[in-house]
Amino acid sequence: MTEPGVNKVIRAAYKMLDLISFFTVGGKENRAWTITRGMLAPQAAGVIHSDLERGFIRAEVIKYDDLVKYGSELKCKEAGKLAVEGKNYEVQDGDILHIRFNV
Repeated sequence: MTEPGVNKVIRAAYKMLDLISFFTVGGKENRAWTITRGMLAPQAAGVIHSDLERGFIRAEVIKYDDLVKYGSELKCKEAGKLAVEGKNYEVQDGDILHIRFNV
């Protein structure tokens, strides 16, 4: 086996249920959040907390592959790999989001 069986079960369940993950990072806490494929940024923010959805302004998005390639959020920003997205942005699997909101 090249990987634990539980990994295959999780991947199959995500696919069957049409789920994806996005990430929030910052300071001491980095976290993955599970959402349904096709959710817009405000809905994804609402998974974290209802206030984030209600007061959603924008999402600053870094693609997972870019973060791995450049090694840090700062280097992604310097390379122009940080996108500012609005309420109509469909969150993609592996996105790293920084939610801007005002309640």
